Amino acid sequence: MSGDSIELAQPRARRKEEHVTRNIKRFVAGGLALTLAMAGCGFGGDDGGSDDSGDGTTISFLAPSYTDDATTKKLWTKIIDDFESENPDITVDLQMESWENINDVVRTRLQSQDAPDILNIDAYASFAEDDLLYEAEDVLSSETVDDIESRFAENASMDDTMYGMPLFASTRALFYNKDLLKKAGVKNPPKTWDELMAASEKVSKLDGVKGGYGMPLGAEEAQAETSIWTFGAGGSWGDTDELTVSTPENVEGIEQMKKMIDAGVTQDNPGSTNRTPLINVFKQGKIGMIEALPQTVGEIEEDFPNLNYGITPTPTKSGDPVTLGVADHLMAFKNDDTKGEAIGKFLDYFYSPDAYANFVKTLGFIPITKSAGEKLSSDPALKPFIETLPTAEFYPSTNSAWPAAQGAMQQQVGTIGQGADPADVLDQIANEAKSGS
Repeated sequence: MSGDSIELAQPRARRKEEHVTRNIKRFVAGGLALTLAMAGCGFGGDDGGSDDSGDGTTISFLAPSYTDDATTKKLWTKIIDDFESENPDITVDLQMESWENINDVVRTRLQSQDAPDILNIDAYASFAEDDLLYEAEDVLSSETVDDIESRFAENASMDDTMYGMPLFASTRALFYNKDLLKKAGVKNPPKTWDELMAASEKVSKLDGVKGGYGMPLGAEEAQAETSIWTFGAGGSWGDTDELTVSTPENVEGIEQMKKMIDAGVTQDNPGSTNRTPLINVFKQGKIGMIEALPQTVGEIEEDFPNLNYGITPTPTKSGDPVTLGVADHLMAFKNDDTKGEAIGKFLDYFYSPDAYANFVKTLGFIPITKSAGEKLSSDPALKPFIETLPTAEFYPSTNSAWPAAQGAMQQQVGTIGQGADPADVLDQIANEAKSGS
């Protein structure tokens, strides 16, 4: 296998899966979103700042860094320079912040009535609820809107209106150690839960193996591993209007997780195991199978190039494919009605096939547009994940109760490895979500 980029330690790994739902409450605390003035404003910062001058238009753009080096800033700077060359009457004023700082920066800017015209972050729902954002169709061309993969467009929408503009995606797929499966007598990677259980039982009996299947249920992202199983049973966590935690399908998914643990085919103590270190155990050749990310391909290529592994769709109860999908977003604030056209021109340029495909490939994520997906479809690092996009299911991140549900899930799901009943665990999560929303 080969890959073009790696997940650069914790900053990049963390921002994708752990930030997706947890920041909405930080932004709306104290009614901060409601303090945003509906007037044009410059947006300063270390990367410069300027007001509109003459007949030109200045767009302020606040974005996080997805790497622990200057790669993200270089990519945005190149896109902005090329765009400004073609549109000399528009200036894009870029400010970069780390993922550790950007939430506080946004909060401060909202308090100061100094929101960016374009923001790149994960959560958009509270801003949309307060009518602070342009609808995507008001700034994007119809060609760009139609180019966005439907599953991600749906996840960026509230009441059938798209407010967030998906930036790029991360989905999951099953990574498997070909050598361990062959040694255990497993001819083909599993497609169903029954096949996964059987393969895991065989691999777990091999000397030196820590587990046939790696199941990270620690606080880092227990909600992701759990969702893989509940989605695989046909379950869902709900939508904008209603959380659906304690459903028969969700119970069935967690019951299957417990069966895997009780059968002794996972690593020891799943409830205290986090994703990042467990994937490292897989890369060392000591775990037979594990759900992992597009960036894992690049990490293996750089750190463990001799690992003989494959990637296959996530096994499900029926064998029909489904995957967990996560996406960050761009959003455009209605600071000044005169800026809408300029914002749209810049966003259309960013989503153009060449510019967008290079941006996504360099950062090691997968594209959310059909055109970029076609351009990158032959990339061996991205191809297995691009193929999963049509079957992606999402967290209900537009539901205000979801952050509480996710937090409860991160703390409670791991107890099934200590004998807790799956239905009781889900009931407790539902109760904590209701009381914490």
